[in-house]
Amino acid sequence: MSSYYEKFLATGEVKCIDEEIPFEIPQGWEWCRLGEISTYAQTKRKINASKADSKLWGLDLEDIEKGGRLLNIRTVGERKPIGDKTIFNRGDILYSKLRPYLLKILVAPEGGICTPEIIPFTCYGDICRDYIVSFLKSPYVDDYINSVTFGVKMPRVSTETMTSLLVPLPPISEQFRIAKKTKVLMPYIDGYGKTQEKLNKLNEELSDSIRKSILQEAIQGKLVSQQPEEGTAEKLLTEIRKEKELLVKEGKLKKSALNDSAIFKGDDNKYWEKIGTSIIDITEDIPFDIPTSWMWCRFGDVVNFITGKTPERGNALYWSDGIYNWVSIADMIAGGVVSTTKERVSSVAAENCFGKISRKGSLIMSFKLTVGRTSILGVDAYHNEAIISIYPYIDRNDIFRNYLLHVMPLIANMGDSKDVIKGKTLNSKSISNLLLPLPPLAEQQRIVTKIEELASIMSR
Repeated sequence: MSSYYEKFLATGEVKCIDEEIPFEIPQGWEWCRLGEISTYAQTKRKINASKADSKLWGLDLEDIEKGGRLLNIRTVGERKPIGDKTIFNRGDILYSKLRPYLLKILVAPEGGICTPEIIPFTCYGDICRDYIVSFLKSPYVDDYINSVTFGVKMPRVSTETMTSLLVPLPPISEQFRIAKKTKVLMPYIDGYGKTQEKLNKLNEELSDSIRKSILQEAIQGKLVSQQPEEGTAEKLLTEIRKEKELLVKEGKLKKSALNDSAIFKGDDNKYWEKIGTSIIDITEDIPFDIPTSWMWCRFGDVVNFITGKTPERGNALYWSDGIYNWVSIADMIAGGVVSTTKERVSSVAAENCFGKISRKGSLIMSFKLTVGRTSILGVDAYHNEAIISIYPYIDRNDIFRNYLLHVMPLIANMGDSKDVIKGKTLNSKSISNLLLPLPPLAEQQRIVTKIEELASIMSR
């Protein structure tokens, strides 16, 4: 392959640009910079919107659909814009430098004024404008521009990036033939694209629906068979009670933690909850029946959970020189392992803001805004106040932890109460009061194995 060189006319300098060339082009084509063949970098004409002709076209970004289709044309008088606007002419190429991945690029069908986020420019000579528009929407340009944009929430592409953009330029006649062919093919491509988007959405919704159905079967005791030799959940609750009594005796748990409730089904086919000497009818709270070897219990009776914290953002001592992982909901992988965090906190924050760090292998769950997202910590970490670390009182070989990892997303979003804004947030009381269908430990293990087996099949 021959090397590519660029000569700078002002200085006569010649530089090899092989590393910049993204692909080979046909003989007769030439590589050039967008800034050399267009007015992209030239100063634009401005006008204050209040002084513009009210009958003039007033273009805003919302008028252009993703992909560059013009949705509507509204006049300055209809839109009543304010501030400085950019003047453009009929035939100008209009390029949105804000969120360029939306590909809001088109040839202006008439003149008007637009938001400064849209850059109007023309090409020199007889260069085909539609060819340049197609080029700017190409995957090559899209990937490149997105890799160098600045700004997190509202990324923009710089003028320098655009003017230095390498353009593969065919002969004029071929530019027009390419543009003509593109116009013929694009309706079909757009149709295929929309069909694929619908199919992707359907597959996503179907996959989500199947997962929820599997979990629903799991928590109702229908995913695997019951085996009498595996014991009962009542026996497991008795063991948990003994473990809590021991922790209280050792001073590791408050005595109030022993104020457990007991939920049972009476001869009248109703569900009752005994707390102390009080017995309350909770039949309306029970969402479904469970196998006789299972028990309904309150989440807070079988696990200890700890809420996290966000150290004061304005205190640099808490965030500079961070050495401890700090998990936010954005770091969590639903049903997966948190191996990295975007932020870390300092030893000063660890000492002043937190208790014990959550150890690798701990189960965590979000309970605000995103309710019920669960993950396993793959590293030691602290976490924010929208997340709890969950510690089952009895958990042989992490069986109970893994059961909760899979079923808590459904449990946390099941039912409403005065303490819960469904899908928005829970609090310590509502978390503790969550109704949990509890199988024997051995059955929990079989349920987890089955869920993971089915998930593996679905992923394939």
